[in-house]
Amino acid sequence: MANQMVDYKTDLNQRYWEYQKSQFPVWQKFFDRPPAEKIRPPVFDGAGQNVLVKPNASQQEIDALFALLPESDRHKWFRSMNSSQALAQSVLGNLTIHGYLSSLTELLDDNGISLLGKAQVSSDTFAMEFKIDYLGEPRRTSIDGYFGGDYRVAIECKFTESEVGTWSRPRLTPVDSNYESEYCNGSYTRQRARKGRCSLSEISVLYWQYITQLFRWNSDSDLIPCPLNKNYQLVRNILAVCVKPDGQVSAANGHVVLIYDERNPAFQKGGKGFMAFAETQQALREPTMLRKCSWQRIIQHMRNKGILAWLTEQLALKYGM
Repeated sequence: MANQMVDYKTDLNQRYWEYQKSQFPVWQKFFDRPPAEKIRPPVFDGAGQNVLVKPNASQQEIDALFALLPESDRHKWFRSMNSSQALAQSVLGNLTIHGYLSSLTELLDDNGISLLGKAQVSSDTFAMEFKIDYLGEPRRTSIDGYFGGDYRVAIECKFTESEVGTWSRPRLTPVDSNYESEYCNGSYTRQRARKGRCSLSEISVLYWQYITQLFRWNSDSDLIPCPLNKNYQLVRNILAVCVKPDGQVSAANGHVVLIYDERNPAFQKGGKGFMAFAETQQALREPTMLRKCSWQRIIQHMRNKGILAWLTEQLALKYGM
């Protein structure tokens, strides 16, 4: 799997640098460092340049696209062509501002189920990096893409990542200020003289108050490893849409969609992302609360429907999708 990931990223790097040569031939004007084709992907000098924008777009269209994802919400590596967030803004953002977001309702997930289900799909209900503030988290859950309303859908966007998103507390070290109180060895057991089995529950985070109502996991006994250890981000997103601000929790409240690059070995059978998805879905009391679909399927659907041809052409040039 490690060798497959290297090959996958090497192929992407080669494509990126070819894209740079054809679309930004004078690299000094657009990139923060000289070309390094065999070492890393291109990194733009300005983050906005990494988002695909309609040729001859009006200033109003440009402003609307970038307003969906303010600079303060950009990830650390947003300027890299490997950024899943920049890819998401290019695809979902342009569908939103150009009035084609509803086309996603025609898509089925990898298991043949409606991708967005009962969601109210419109530019008025859609947001990027949407913040949830009712799970008691010290750092609020931020959802890549989100459809609000009575039935909510959270979209988790991945691209070149090697996993979906794991539990951070096992990575704490003694130099971290919260190491003594929050370090976890990756198991759901009583550790470090804590009263409970979860270090986040000790600081009033509400995950385990709701998890057993949605998942077949028992909070009253040790779990080794903790089911959140490798599946943290997916579980967190499910809680964000299936728990309402008033504490009502139900599988009927919404579901989560994982969007991934089908070329990425991590999201193919045996990969970390694939296994995290499968384990999380199998543990759900209602498995349809978690669905997945590739970027390629979304983009091919756009091509078949003749939607934003300029965008699908650019996605092919830049990403090979």
